[in-house]
Amino acid sequence: MRKIFSGVQMAQIDEATLRESGISSAELMERAATAVTEYLAATYDQDTPFLVMAGPGNNGGDALAVARMLCEKNYKVDTFLFNPKHKLSSDTEKNKIRLSMLGGVSFHEITDQFEPPKIQPATIIVDGLFGTGLNKPLTGGFASLVKFLNSTGCDIVSIDMPSGLFTEDNRYNVRNHIIRATTTLTFQYTKLSLILPDTSEFAGKVKILDIKLSQAKADELDTEYLISEPTDITSRLKPRGEFSHKGTFGNALLVAGSYGMMGCVSLSAKACMRSGTGKVTCHVPKACSDIVQISLPEAIVSIDESNDSFTRAIPTDAFDALALGPGLGTAHETAVAFIEQVRRARIPIVIDADGLNILSQHKAWMKQVPTDTILTPHPGEMARLSAGSTDSFSLLSEAREMAKQNSLYVVLKGHYTAICMPNGKTIFNTTGNSGMATAGSGDVLTGIILALLAQKYNPADACIIATHLHGLAGDIAAEEKCEESIIASDIIENLPKAFRRL
Repeated sequence: MRKIFSGVQMAQIDEATLRESGISSAELMERAATAVTEYLAATYDQDTPFLVMAGPGNNGGDALAVARMLCEKNYKVDTFLFNPKHKLSSDTEKNKIRLSMLGGVSFHEITDQFEPPKIQPATIIVDGLFGTGLNKPLTGGFASLVKFLNSTGCDIVSIDMPSGLFTEDNRYNVRNHIIRATTTLTFQYTKLSLILPDTSEFAGKVKILDIKLSQAKADELDTEYLISEPTDITSRLKPRGEFSHKGTFGNALLVAGSYGMMGCVSLSAKACMRSGTGKVTCHVPKACSDIVQISLPEAIVSIDESNDSFTRAIPTDAFDALALGPGLGTAHETAVAFIEQVRRARIPIVIDADGLNILSQHKAWMKQVPTDTILTPHPGEMARLSAGSTDSFSLLSEAREMAKQNSLYVVLKGHYTAICMPNGKTIFNTTGNSGMATAGSGDVLTGIILALLAQKYNPADACIIATHLHGLAGDIAAEEKCEESIIASDIIENLPKAFRRL
């Protein structure tokens, strides 16, 4: 697992790097600037004009060093250092002197009025105004400067962080006062706000630059947020014994569907079968049983007393895992049957879709959900389950709190799906693409999780493996088709290839 560090922790890692390496902070700045310059030189040819915008702190020092190195590589560079309080950090002052000593350099230190230069459309703006140390929204002249830079239409490359963006909580930030970067070159580790939906848009493409920060300190520091990697998945996959039989791999129970909403049953059940479980039983309304038997002959059908909806909880003694919610509807009789089914189950549970909507309408029922149950809300469902927040950080915070308070696993779905654990840790998944934003995609994930639970994977491993497989199958589908053309069944069809890649 890769760790995601806070701005405070990044400063601690910097300090540890200086102690362990015996280098000065200026030398570490030189190392960071070299990494940025190498990226820029490899990406843009020497006819590309650069406009470097540096602030008074160490992020500005990085920018000034980058400007110097680009000049030494014969790039055309205009550099502006903004120093309205006549106070630069020590290392920024050193880099200001080094840059100004180069012959033929276009360098301007702004201490009062700023007259915006005329900028060619092909200019690359290097944003080095503010980095990870920022803790309050930009105001005044810097806010105006950010608005000007965003209005130029030029590509912006931000050093470490888009200026104005905080590393984590941006709920009270001013969105118009944040640089909208085309590319963000962040140092050593990603930051939380670079992967949250409503703040990652400021970062553009994120490239992590290795500047050899202290690994010992990184290992020592505890973090709440982590990112899973392929090796975390392969190490968790169980081998299949040659003498195994269908009973070895579990009997999964899927309680889902209502009249007119049976597609989700077929998708979840088929995904479950494609993910290694031995047997799947679908409990569906009486009028819908033929749909399951025709669309998925491998599945067993359990028939509800009702013609159109789920109205009767069934015994779970014969099953190894339970998923319920997709397509159920939220009628009163169904809601009562739902909570009765949850109470009666003595097996691992995953709740999705209308199961979550029922819980959002009866919030007191959350206390009746067994510990270690997995909830899989998308942001809208999470908002209904919690306080109704809509921003990414609040939704994530509420999902994490729900997981901790109720000893549940909350899988907050999105581009970087967040697995919120009862122990307070949150693990982000990195597979998947926008083509998966299609009806039924969540039902497929439910089926994969159900399959893993039925095979006796613990809830944490089931969540980690399932989200990775789900996203990887979607990525393979995008390679073979395109993101615009993916439908949920394409994800299922590519699950075998996803398993094979792992």
